[in-house]
Amino acid sequence: MLDGIFTGLSTAVMPFNLMMVVVGCFAGTFIGMLPGLGPISAVALMIPITYGIDPSSGIILMAGVYYGAVFGGSTSSILINAPGCASTVVTSFDGYPLAQQGQAGKALALAAYSSFIGGTIGAIALLIAAPALAAVSLSFQSTDYFALMILGLTAVAAFSGKGQVIKAMIMTVFGLMIATVGTDKTSGVPRFTFGSVDLIDGISFLLLAMATFALAEVVMTILNGKHKEKDAQLSMAQLGSMKLSKEEILHVAPTVARSSVFGFIVGVLPGAGATIASFLAYGLERNIASAKEKLKFGKGSLRGLAAPETANNAASTGSFVPLLTLGIPGSGTTAIMLGALIAAGVQPGPRLFVDNPEVFWSVIISMYFGNLVLLILNLPLIPYISKLLTIPRPILTPLILFFSITGVYLVSFNTFDIHMMVMITVVALFLKLLEFPMAPMLLGYILGGMMEINLSRALVISDGSFAFLWERPLTLGIMIAAIFMLCLPPILERLNKRKAVSGPEVAINEGEG
Repeated sequence: MLDGIFTGLSTAVMPFNLMMVVVGCFAGTFIGMLPGLGPISAVALMIPITYGIDPSSGIILMAGVYYGAVFGGSTSSILINAPGCASTVVTSFDGYPLAQQGQAGKALALAAYSSFIGGTIGAIALLIAAPALAAVSLSFQSTDYFALMILGLTAVAAFSGKGQVIKAMIMTVFGLMIATVGTDKTSGVPRFTFGSVDLIDGISFLLLAMATFALAEVVMTILNGKHKEKDAQLSMAQLGSMKLSKEEILHVAPTVARSSVFGFIVGVLPGAGATIASFLAYGLERNIASAKEKLKFGKGSLRGLAAPETANNAASTGSFVPLLTLGIPGSGTTAIMLGALIAAGVQPGPRLFVDNPEVFWSVIISMYFGNLVLLILNLPLIPYISKLLTIPRPILTPLILFFSITGVYLVSFNTFDIHMMVMITVVALFLKLLEFPMAPMLLGYILGGMMEINLSRALVISDGSFAFLWERPLTLGIMIAAIFMLCLPPILERLNKRKAVSGPEVAINEGEG
């Protein structure tokens, strides 16, 4: 192992490879900031550049672009509520409210620090435990993945305010229903397409995210008449300090530590990726938060911002474990990298340690350098990036509309997607006015496809019986955790009500005594 680390270090510190890290991080951050162009698009754009250069340099460049894009996606989420990629949707839940409260600088700085720590801990964990983690990820079967999806769906409690659990569950089911539109992945038969060729591929996540967040927010602004406020822009003084106080650092430190480990573990699982890691980390933090702290989630909670930002970067690093050690892509982005590696004559898998040790170890070591580069690049740029908020609303509103619609159109080059986005925006507005949360719908949509595929495989393995839910200890353990998570919020609510009732009674008795 030490020989491999030294081999990787000598490869990673070569001037050309260091330049690839810097170029990758910078390009990824810039592309990630643009709504609609996520890490998959960013890495795909780099493939032609990697032809003709050393495989180690090529994969280092693409890795830099990957976590750079995930990092950059948080900027548009925080500033204009338009997530740059799927894994930064959760960042907007608390990042955007912080920006509206005049704390955009602090929100961007916290996102930068959280991303750096999450990525660094992930890189160190990858360096130490990659071979062992490969064996763990290989032991996961379809039954375990289905149970994991159920656990993810129980996180709906994290996105529901007080007394809104039913609404959150309804929206989750709505998301699951949207995920079934298109071609059935197990049988290849179109369903719920209503005879439309345009719906055969289903409804894209980007379209759904842009319609329910960016476009819905813009239309709500217009309906409220705020788009005409020329003095609505913030001054640099109102953007707030980038510094975090000692109390704030101590407040978010446990969250960052938990989310780093949790995000990395989720990233290791093939097919999970940064998006699911960010949703689950946010849900975990909200579920374990105190009753007072829970009220802040969705309204500008520092813990609510730090958790997904840490988890998605740690998961991005973790997704390289199945890619490099098993040859199984851990996410859509690493699937593109897998193709690029094979095209370069490198076969990822158990033999990569032996056949191409310089590729394996140099990528892992370059990840630490990459996270350092991201921090150095982005922290000085935050005051300038924050100036997006100083753009007058009459100019910013059309810009958000332009980037949202263009981003969706560039994915498919189909005008039907724009029409569909407008229709979903109208439905989202109606639901928002009725105070239905949008996040559970996105969670249901994300997990719906994977849940269906793994359920089909699990039923085939168990001959159509649902006994698979308790036959494997790992599956049973995850299902018990899901039930516990689902039951925890109502139990805590009842305990809080009892405390509230018993409090005055104690005070009265003491007064009588």
